[in-house]
Amino acid sequence: MELLTKEIEKKLTETPLGSTDGQGFNAKVIVKYFNPCGAGTWLITEGEKQEDGDWLLFGYGHIFEWEWGHILLSELQNLKLPFGLTIERDLYAKGTVKELIR
Repeated sequence: MELLTKEIEKKLTETPLGSTDGQGFNAKVIVKYFNPCGAGTWLITEGEKQEDGDWLLFGYGHIFEWEWGHILLSELQNLKLPFGLTIERDLYAKGTVKELIR
């Protein structure tokens, strides 16, 4: 599955790092990524393209517990999961962080 579409890239360009400061759980989620066979959910609210072409993403993530933080798109793309699976993009997730963690 393609993790970064042109539409997502456009939205990330419109919400650079730091642009949702102070919004907290009311920040709009641009894209939700998840591990289809275990722990791992990332609700991305901001992003910035790096000089090497990678994207530095920011949002609310959960592996062992929920926390705000950064992750590189390449880290998500390169995760090796059981059975040849990869990180997936939730095609139907829309709303704020608060709405998607319920």
